[in-house]
Amino acid sequence: MDKAVTEFFMKMEKVPTVTAQERRVRIVKGKPVFYDSPRIKSAKALLVAHLKQHRPPKPYDSGVRLRVSWLFPKGRHKDGEYRITKPDTDNLQKMLKDCMTLCGFWTDDALVASEICEKLWADVPGIYIRIEKL
Repeated sequence: MDKAVTEFFMKMEKVPTVTAQERRVRIVKGKPVFYDSPRIKSAKALLVAHLKQHRPPKPYDSGVRLRVSWLFPKGRHKDGEYRITKPDTDNLQKMLKDCMTLCGFWTDDALVASEICEKLWADVPGIYIRIEKL
């Protein structure tokens, strides 16, 4: 991969708050089978639609640092104030990285060796992403 950094902002009026932790399970022939609820399917489709516009020409194939800022509509909060309520950052990141893998950002999300994630209230809601080759 020639480009050492991929950086972009996805403006979204409604930032997804549903997480991979909300997957459902059904028992089939005595074994658990996990599936996505309609809310998760909708959130994944929204993320994929935004992400595919920014995918690199060639997937990262070595270690990367992933920085993500989840910027939620501020409401009564101050712009730039940290969001200290649910959803948890690790749960948000899981679905995002899965969608980034689907879109071809990297060959495997195991390549994410360093991760910086934050949740903020913002005037302009969306998701800021920076991928840096290590």
